[in-house]
Amino acid sequence: MIQKSDIVLRPPLGEKWGWFVALGVALIMGGGIAFGNVMAATVASVYYVGMIMLLGGILHLMQAFRVKKWESVFYWILSGACYTVAGVFAFLNPMLASAALTLLMAVALIVAGALRIWTGFRLRALEGWGWIALAGVVTLIAGLIIAAGWPVNSLWILGLFLAIDLVMQGLALIAFGVLAKG
Repeated sequence: MIQKSDIVLRPPLGEKWGWFVALGVALIMGGGIAFGNVMAATVASVYYVGMIMLLGGILHLMQAFRVKKWESVFYWILSGACYTVAGVFAFLNPMLASAALTLLMAVALIVAGALRIWTGFRLRALEGWGWIALAGVVTLIAGLIIAAGWPVNSLWILGLFLAIDLVMQGLALIAFGVLAKG
């Protein structure tokens, strides 16, 4: 059954399907380059995070001059200073920053996995609850593996995740483009 949204979106997307495929191919090539040197990809991802934090810090400091109350000024200055320092730190020592980010990622995966397992078991009355619990087990194990290899894996784990993400996004865009042509 064709919905109104299909009629509105399909012609513009169908005309641009080649751009989606081309972008997908470019992302897969970028992922291949990242797979070829995961350490350089790790540094690139740390610089990216550092740039975003530095920009966020500068924006917070600018906001501090726009607020009038003392409590707000203090918050914006403190927040902006923390972001700015973290951003500068990422540029000055990307390997140490990658170790910190890798540890945070491991902790986040462990917590997310445990919460997904807990959620899955709370949904036992519903069909399919096991898939949620299984996804949680996989996430938890990934976090534990990363934590067990820390800090040595900090040199390559972020780059590996970046490479995998680039390839997966590339494949998704190629599939989307081909199906949008339809």
